[in-house]
Amino acid sequence: MVFRALKYRNFRIFFIGQGISLTGTWMQTIAMSWLVYRMTDSAFMLGLVGFLSQIPAFIFTPFAGVLADRHNKRRMLFFTQSLAMIQAFTLGFLALTGNIEVWHIIVLGVFLGCIGALDIPVRHAFLTEMIDGKEDLGNAIALNSMMFNVTRLIGPSIAGLLIAMVGEGVCFVINGISYVAVIISLMAMKMSASDKAEIQKKPYNILKDLKEGFDYVFGFRPIRDILLLLSVISMMGMSYAVLMPVFAKDVLGGGPHTLGFLMAAVGLGAFTGTAYLASKKNAVLLSNMLPISTGIFGAGIILFSLSYVMWVSLLLLFIAGFGIMVQMASSNTILQTIADDDKRGRVMSFYTMAFMGMAPIGSLLAGWLATGLGARNTLIISGISCIIAAVIFAFRVPYLKKIVRPIYVKMGISSEIEMEG
Repeated sequence: MVFRALKYRNFRIFFIGQGISLTGTWMQTIAMSWLVYRMTDSAFMLGLVGFLSQIPAFIFTPFAGVLADRHNKRRMLFFTQSLAMIQAFTLGFLALTGNIEVWHIIVLGVFLGCIGALDIPVRHAFLTEMIDGKEDLGNAIALNSMMFNVTRLIGPSIAGLLIAMVGEGVCFVINGISYVAVIISLMAMKMSASDKAEIQKKPYNILKDLKEGFDYVFGFRPIRDILLLLSVISMMGMSYAVLMPVFAKDVLGGGPHTLGFLMAAVGLGAFTGTAYLASKKNAVLLSNMLPISTGIFGAGIILFSLSYVMWVSLLLLFIAGFGIMVQMASSNTILQTIADDDKRGRVMSFYTMAFMGMAPIGSLLAGWLATGLGARNTLIISGISCIIAAVIFAFRVPYLKKIVRPIYVKMGISSEIEMEG
């Protein structure tokens, strides 16, 4: 059953609230990128703004993982979502009053990046507390990713139309309002008595716990190798999103609505990928799905970079979106499944660091390369890098499966491992 994890009340409430909030988030993302490119007409500035808004994830998420393992996750999310709402309203006010400048976008982008550095690993780790049955964790993660990509399909399309009609500021204000939904969902949850207290009252050493998490993550080869693959994809592959305004305006000759359609195509492909994962009975097994989906993503962005035709570009971005989301959701599920319970927050912080923390470096690199080599050649290099990483990881899969086999046997899914080969 595709939607079986929605039987859990807390997850169902959170799912709805996040869906509304993320629609606004995607609207703001599109509006910010278009506003920067409209104001500067510079691919490098797109890369720079992307770098500065995402670099906090690289710096702070490991510390956020320690906090996630030690403190009440729901309270932490209430705090981060409230700050993000303030950021969106501030951005909207500046844009609607005509006082916004690029440095405002940079500062507020860095502020939101710091919020996200705390919010994202906590949100990933919190997922396990909303799902009582371990066997439904993979479905919950797939549904969470599906919701993420439904909003990526809807948000950019709405943003493209609103930007063309009334400007970017309205998108920022709508995003601010959308945070109310997730805040209400957090307040409406019914948590156990143990959740209402701090997870651990006794003092702890954040640096010691951080080192413990680092040693665990990089000492356990399956986790380490999955994170390394994610890092390559994030740094070299995910930078395609930063260059989308260039393709929308200069290659395809469109406007903000074109950018919205391109991003929506990625979202539709990603939605299809998560629907595929959600339909699987158990999506936790380490298999060749990771390198295959990475290869699909790499090939998709290479072919997209060569297209001059709108419908062909949309189709190729659909394929790329399918590949990247199957890869990301599968990695997330595997990591949460094989990680020790008392270290899951730190594992997910390193997942966030690999997924989002490497992206700013990629954004800056993509902006620099696009200035010298052009946007097309930059995406070709990105796609080839992902394919090479996929091939290397594919050769390691059999060895990694032997290491995680005892974990799956303990979970009672050893028979499915045999079916996987």
